[in-house]
Amino acid sequence: MTARRRAGRVVAVVAILAAAGTGFVVADPFGAPATETSIDNGSATGLGQVTKGTLSARSQQNGTLGYAGSYPAINNANGKVTRLPAVGDIVKQGDALYWVEGVAVLLLQGGYPAYRNLYWGMEGADVQQLNAALVALGYATTGELDPESDYFGRQTYYAVRELQEHTGIEETGQLTLGQIVFLPAAEIRVTQVNAALGAAAAPGGVLLTASSTQREVTVALNANKQSEVKAGDPVTITLPNGTRTDGVVAWVGKVATKDDDSTTVDVHITPSDPAATGQLDQAPVQVSIVSETVQDVLTVPVNALLALAGGGYAVEVVDVSGARRLVPVETGLFDDSAGRVEVRGDGLAEGQNVVVPA
Repeated sequence: MTARRRAGRVVAVVAILAAAGTGFVVADPFGAPATETSIDNGSATGLGQVTKGTLSARSQQNGTLGYAGSYPAINNANGKVTRLPAVGDIVKQGDALYWVEGVAVLLLQGGYPAYRNLYWGMEGADVQQLNAALVALGYATTGELDPESDYFGRQTYYAVRELQEHTGIEETGQLTLGQIVFLPAAEIRVTQVNAALGAAAAPGGVLLTASSTQREVTVALNANKQSEVKAGDPVTITLPNGTRTDGVVAWVGKVATKDDDSTTVDVHITPSDPAATGQLDQAPVQVSIVSETVQDVLTVPVNALLALAGGGYAVEVVDVSGARRLVPVETGLFDDSAGRVEVRGDGLAEGQNVVVPA
């Protein structure tokens, strides 16, 4: 159901005003306070205003602030673990991720796992990742080594020797299985350490797990709202300390997760100003997602809507003399966050006062 067709979502409190000559119910889902006044039937009311401008459909969601990605570091070296990073440590591409038998195991960026020795004459996706990493680290220029090449040639050999010299590894010009770990990010943050110093580093075991250093908010969105949110939608993130910062939906998951109470899909949000989010990890946040925006429209408080007995809606307009009249309206976009709704109706104009519950 779209934001423009949510008439059924209005919570109604019955209040028949006989003097108006028309039966209706007062729609009051927000109950926002306004300047108090009174009407003839003794019900406490207030005044809201018809405004003109931009309105956005927003949905309020609970989210979790943390870091994007989760990457297991699979070890392929043999021997005892002699040095490990701590949880929270940042490791950059080309640096040692951990040490086995006193020898550094290096982090390189790539989504394809290391699974074999790499040496002159080899070809493949892992070689292409190696070439790209060597260029990114400055051990070769793009003129010397094509980062898209999947061939281990002369320039790869010399660049590997420079990498080994820089990191204190024996300069052989080739990489044996276990000397490097490919992870998808060029800079990672250690989130879990599974090994212990002195323990055997079993090949194929996960010694540690890491994330990227990119800040991210995830929202478990009810699956029936998936079509209402898309990549590029702007959001407002309310942090645990109450401050707000902007963000944008990066992508919306397509695989639903079902638990006892609901079925959800993950929505991944990138903060526009990562520094503003601090360094909290797995912190609860509030997220206001903008799924649709309209401009230059008339809006009223949602609780000004009167559901007519014969169907449809009206608002009760109060003129400068205090006289009141019902104006039938068509509703458009709802902004749950601001508590306002787009309306259209003959005789409705910007600046008019409308009756709302006190």
